[in-house]
Amino acid sequence: MISPQTIEQITNRIDIIDVVGEFVKLKKRGANYLGLCPFHNEKTPSFTVSPSKEIYKCFGCGKSGNTITFLMEHEKYSYAEALKWLAQRYNIEIQETEVSDETRIVQQAAESLHALNNFAQKFLTEQLLKTEEGQSNALTYLEERDYVINTIEKFQLGYNPQIKNAFATAAVKQQFSKEILLKSGLVIERSDELIDNYRGRIIFPIHNNTGKIIGFGARVIGKADKAPKYINTPENEVYVKSKILYGAYFARHAIDKSNECLLVEGYTDVISLHQAGIENVVASGGTSLTADQLRIIKKYTNNLTIIYDGDAAGIKAAMRGLDMALEEGLNVKLVLIPDNEDPDSYVKKVGTTAFKKFIEEHKKDFILFQLDVLLKEAGNDISKKNDAVNQIAESLSRINKAEDFTRRQSYIHECAAVLKIDENGLINLVNKYINERLNKQEKTNIDKVESRIEAEEIKENLLLQPDDLQEKNILRVLLEYGLNKWNDEQTVAEYIFDELDQFKFDNPEMENLYEVYKQYYAQGLNPSAKTLLYHEDAKIRSLVVNVAMFPFELSQRWDEKLENIQVNNVDTSLQDVIMSLNYFKLHKIKKMFEQNQHDIEQSKNWNQTLQLIEVHKHLKNIEREITQQLGTVILK
Repeated sequence: MISPQTIEQITNRIDIIDVVGEFVKLKKRGANYLGLCPFHNEKTPSFTVSPSKEIYKCFGCGKSGNTITFLMEHEKYSYAEALKWLAQRYNIEIQETEVSDETRIVQQAAESLHALNNFAQKFLTEQLLKTEEGQSNALTYLEERDYVINTIEKFQLGYNPQIKNAFATAAVKQQFSKEILLKSGLVIERSDELIDNYRGRIIFPIHNNTGKIIGFGARVIGKADKAPKYINTPENEVYVKSKILYGAYFARHAIDKSNECLLVEGYTDVISLHQAGIENVVASGGTSLTADQLRIIKKYTNNLTIIYDGDAAGIKAAMRGLDMALEEGLNVKLVLIPDNEDPDSYVKKVGTTAFKKFIEEHKKDFILFQLDVLLKEAGNDISKKNDAVNQIAESLSRINKAEDFTRRQSYIHECAAVLKIDENGLINLVNKYINERLNKQEKTNIDKVESRIEAEEIKENLLLQPDDLQEKNILRVLLEYGLNKWNDEQTVAEYIFDELDQFKFDNPEMENLYEVYKQYYAQGLNPSAKTLLYHEDAKIRSLVVNVAMFPFELSQRWDEKLENIQVNNVDTSLQDVIMSLNYFKLHKIKKMFEQNQHDIEQSKNWNQTLQLIEVHKHLKNIEREITQQLGTVILK
């Protein structure tokens, strides 16, 4: 993990206007900056960035957060990836916290692989573009396939020379170890000699979602004879095939903008479509889709269009992964390319406009396409038709998210009509598969089920709590004024801690933030809205934003408007703290009164009743003291 000291260095250097301004055109508006929200389409700007609080919030769609969460939302980075992006931007060296020896070995291997892959890409690209062998063998081949130099450079394509150890020799000179070279797959060992694994092949670097090269695909030039057409990097610390979609790094913004992801099979399909101006495209690498790959797509859009060859193999490939796509809540369409073509050859044959038109006109709903294929295979065979009904019902049962209920019912209605069976019967069959899956999950993971139920019950109870506003206000003044002096002996935070010693938060998330603040304070980490905005817990970050960010700000000209009244430039922090604490306490005392009254009514022991009456008097005295401070009377 990245050390707290490094995180503090990063957060101290962050300029939210500088970072967000790289992606959104911002205009100064009072103390804040305003722009068009990058998370939803809008004509009137409602995306507000506060440089003083280091927070952004869109008052149109509700998206909010800090610089790190902006990078996580907009660039689809993980928390650690966003920190590393900022560290690189501000030239901050990242220090890791103490980790196990095993973890350290994995981290060191990953760093070495990234360094080697980066070196390899530069070496292999230079071999393609600047050597006679690369130009005559590989570059000519790519140009014959209509790839232009800008596309080749964009995807950082390369070439591994025919000589058996050209790359291995160069890498050893750069002091890369034999172990890392073998692990990368770029080099193999034969008779105690390191030999290039991809010699004579065109190289396709594979990027992760931050743009780092994590592996390579190597293609033979022309038709493959005995050798495999493609060789890919073996799995290692940075390359896990099931978690990678080729081209995702280059496609992420286009997918976000178009709200649709096109999925193809091969590297060249992606590259050709990009060159044609169709950039919202990724490739599965010719393997079955995995849940991790589908989740990458879902980061950007819920709409997936699969474009595969129209032959039997293409249809079979398209059918794989359907159930997982449905479980992820994706809206899946299918397009089959005609005439023994693939997306690479077809877009070159018909051009961009005709290709886009073909895709729009030939999208087929995946469920209905699957049903059509199954019925054609079944023909007049009753047994096979029965199998088709069960397979469709099982697929429909995967559409199990609450928000997709109407969608599932619509599918059931359409499928029952096509199958010419009773709709209620199909509903019962779908429900049977749903119940079977739920029962299986409960048996294997009962603890998680119970935890989820408990969490939902807590969530429902929270909706009934009336004190969220007061609790939120306590957190607001704590974050805003906590480090200020209360008197010569105490800070505002210490005063609040003492005052709330006998009181508890009802909202568990707010209680958690309060405890985190106290922990930071005890460790001398100077907690504030700014520092806690970068906490590793997303719930903490989100709550800090909601506590600290408001849609309005006080005009700097009110002092001019209101004669003899100073609104601005007056420190009202102590009054704010006192008022917030008093209202918080009053609401808590009211709840204590209600509970105590209930206990008195239920009490069957005279001594216990007397004690409860004393508690009532004590609560009344506290209430009286608070109301005198507030100058108000609480009416029952």
